[in-house]
Amino acid sequence: MNQPLQQTYSHQDIARSAGHRVMRNTYWLLALSMIPSVLGAWLGVQIKFTLFAGNPMIGMIAFMAIAFGFFYAIEKTKDSGWGVAVLLGFTFFMGLMLSRLINQTLGYSNGGALVMTAFGGTATILGVMATIATVSKRDFSGMGRWLFAGVLVILVAAVANIFLQMPALYLAVSVLAIGIFSAYILHDVQQVINGGETNYIRATLNIYLDVYNIFANLLALLGIFGGQRD
Repeated sequence: MNQPLQQTYSHQDIARSAGHRVMRNTYWLLALSMIPSVLGAWLGVQIKFTLFAGNPMIGMIAFMAIAFGFFYAIEKTKDSGWGVAVLLGFTFFMGLMLSRLINQTLGYSNGGALVMTAFGGTATILGVMATIATVSKRDFSGMGRWLFAGVLVILVAAVANIFLQMPALYLAVSVLAIGIFSAYILHDVQQVINGGETNYIRATLNIYLDVYNIFANLLALLGIFGGQRD
């Protein structure tokens, strides 16, 4: 009678052990992915990179097209070393896309401090959420569909605000994005730990996007509320 129960626990232990190995690889690749992100952001600041700055709608369409092209390429190469190269190329591109916000923030007299505060806040959120996902007995897998719906709401609101130009809506979207992508860290890390995600390249992509969106929106809010002009 105890044998099926023992086998169940054995399978669960094996799955969690494999999940922890994937998680270690994911953290290493996530750390590595920050290097091209920083390089891309630095280069973008130097050359004042913008993607169709004169037409934000075309810029967003171009961004989505390039991003989804990278997603497709990463999915196709996720089981080989090429997947790592494509992922790092994607993080470089995302660094370029972040450079405009960073350049605006650096225009404040305390811009450097704001960037470091956003970085520290993002690292804290990642650490807290990843720890909760790792040690908690609660199953966060059911959050996925609700969080995805939240992301769709954010995208629709962001597109609408291109035309509406409402500061209040921009603030609401930024706050909502920080909350949703913080919760996504819980979901994505636990998916790896419990064996729901077994590919460390795809896992890194998911968590990188969570971290990226938290940082970008936190930096935007800090600039609005804490930016100081000379």
